[in-house]
Amino acid sequence: MLSRCISVDPGTFQREHWGRSPLLSRATSLPRDFGDLLSTHAVDELLAERGVRAPFIRLAKNGSLVDRTRFLGPAGVGAEIGDQVDSAKALAQFADGASIVLQGLHRLWPPIIDFVRELVDDLGHPVQANAYITPPGSRGFDSHHDVHDVFVLQIAGRKHWTVHEPVFTNPLESHPWTDFRGAIADRVTEEPAIDTDLHRGDALYLPRGWLHSARSADETAIHLTIGVPALTRADVARAAVDRVASAVADLRASMPIGIDPGDHDALEAESTKVLLAFADQIRDRAQEWGSAVADDLTRTFAGRTRPAAVRPLATLEAMAGADTARVRWRHGLITAVTEDSDRVRLRLPDRVVEFPAICAPAIRHLRDGRDATADSLPGLDAADGAVVIRRLLREAIVVPTTA
Repeated sequence: MLSRCISVDPGTFQREHWGRSPLLSRATSLPRDFGDLLSTHAVDELLAERGVRAPFIRLAKNGSLVDRTRFLGPAGVGAEIGDQVDSAKALAQFADGASIVLQGLHRLWPPIIDFVRELVDDLGHPVQANAYITPPGSRGFDSHHDVHDVFVLQIAGRKHWTVHEPVFTNPLESHPWTDFRGAIADRVTEEPAIDTDLHRGDALYLPRGWLHSARSADETAIHLTIGVPALTRADVARAAVDRVASAVADLRASMPIGIDPGDHDALEAESTKVLLAFADQIRDRAQEWGSAVADDLTRTFAGRTRPAAVRPLATLEAMAGADTARVRWRHGLITAVTEDSDRVRLRLPDRVVEFPAICAPAIRHLRDGRDATADSLPGLDAADGAVVIRRLLREAIVVPTTA
C-alpha cells in the first residue's frame, strides 16, 4: 500500500524522505487514484445512513471548530443517542462554508480499514485515517505542524497546499504547534518549499514538523489524511527510564527533605547526581535491558494498532466445524512464538497461550501466513489438528478464511 502513496521506490523513500523531507507525487506517477478508498457517494452514505457519532465527526469553519449542537442530534425512536450526525444540519453547515472532518475512518469504512491495515504492515508503525470534505472557497486551519507524519491523498476536487520548512524538527505530542505561533508566523513569510494544487489522484507526504495550510478552490474537495504516529527514539528512552526505575531502588528514592524549590543551584546539583547515576545504569546494563525495552515497545505498538477484526458468529460456526474449517493467522496480531522441549508458547500483548511441543510445526505453519485445515497441519493427525484449530479460533489467534 505504501507504493500507492509515493512516486519513488520504498528504498529511496526511506533514505531521502521518511522523517526528512516532503514528497509530492502526481497521479500520473502513481499506480491508480484513491477512488476505491473513498468517494463523494461514500461520504454521503457515511453522513446519511451510517449513524456516525462524535467524535468520529467534527466540523470546522474559518479555522475554528463548529459547536456540536449545530450538526449533531438524536435519530428518532430507538436511536435517541444525541451525539449522532444530523445530515440536514450538516448540510446547512456545509452549505454555509464549514468543512466536514470524518475521523477514525480506519475503524468505520471497510476499504480504508483494509488499506490502513496493510499500510501498517509496510511501515511498521501505527496508522490512522481522517477525511476532510471542504466546500468551494473554504480556508482550513492556519499554517501549523502535525506531531505525526502524514500522507495526503486527494480523492476529489482540487485543493491548494502551501508547505514551509519546520520551526521545530521532529515534534512529539508534547510539542503542539500552538507553542510556536510566533516562529510559525515568521516562517510563513518566507518562500514555501511547496506551493501547489493537489488534484484527484495526487499524493503528498509531509514529515511531522513541516508547516502546512490548505484551501479549496471553486469546487468541493475531498482528501484523506493518513496519519502515522511513528514509534520514536523517545519511546525507547521512556521505556528505558521505566525499566531503570523498576530495577534500581536508589533511583526510586525520595529527594532529600528541606530542598528549596526556588534554590536552582541545589536542584541542579541533585538533578545532575541522579542523571549521572541513571547514565551509569544504562551504560552498564543496556544489553541486559535491551530485550525488556523491546518488549515494552511491542506493547506500545500493539496499544496503538488493531489486528484485523474477528467475526464472532462466523468464528463460532468454524469452531463447530473445526474438522473441516480452513483457517489463517489473524492479520496484524502481535504474537511472539517461543518453544522449549515441553511447550510452545504464543505471547500476545495481553496473555500467553500454550500448546504441547508437538504442536510447534503446526503453529509455525500458520504463523508464517499459510492457511490450513485440521488434516493439513504438519505434525498432527486430523483429530489433534481439529483440537488445535478450535483452540486457536477460540483465542482469536486464527480466523476462518471465509471471514
